[in-house]
Amino acid sequence: MAEIIEFRSNGNNAGGYLAMPHSGTGPGVIVVQEWWGLDSGIKEMTDRLATAGFVALAPDLYHGELAGHTEMDKAAELMNSLPSERAGRDMSGAVDYLANHEATTGDGIGVMGFCMGGLLTFVLAALRPDKIKAAVPFYGFPQGDDQPDYSKIEAAIQGHMAENDDFFPPAAAMQLHNELQALGKNASITVHKGSGHAFMAPHNALGTQDPDLAAEVWPKVTAFLHDHLG
Repeated sequence: MAEIIEFRSNGNNAGGYLAMPHSGTGPGVIVVQEWWGLDSGIKEMTDRLATAGFVALAPDLYHGELAGHTEMDKAAELMNSLPSERAGRDMSGAVDYLANHEATTGDGIGVMGFCMGGLLTFVLAALRPDKIKAAVPFYGFPQGDDQPDYSKIEAAIQGHMAENDDFFPPAAAMQLHNELQALGKNASITVHKGSGHAFMAPHNALGTQDPDLAAEVWPKVTAFLHDHLG
């Protein structure tokens, strides 16, 4: 069962796509969108988490805006014009909504994100160490000047990056892996050989979807989330 819901975001309202597990209860996981917006691919990944036993919520960080899968310029414009403070508030509000939802079980909340959402997965883990206990970033991580304070992260991290990725270079991914390890974090970032950016994407907008790799990675991800969230 899935529905579009509203939740409070620091005095304002935000929306998202909420998918419930068949059992009716489960650990909570935030799903953070790609640069396209809250599209069919993110909804499908949210549904998959629900099927795996999680209460999954994908906040709509673009507030209704959406780029088609052939509109890379529009997607880039939406991503670059996204107010970072609003995105942080909305993700934090989504965390509180899930944490207080009657169906959510366990001691903490998980977060999973893709591309832009992978980057924001690290941001949310640093922003809400009080609640975020497991983080799964896919082919995305902070770069340049906009780095969160990684020392604040309390979550276990299982990252999945692409080898052939001009957006998020594998060498930079491994540098971040080493930095997190040096900070004593429970973090592992894997660069999957032969993979391209967006290898998990159900819509295959970039032509880089890898169904075999996705089938291999997904059970590891859901097991990791259950191990750390319940």
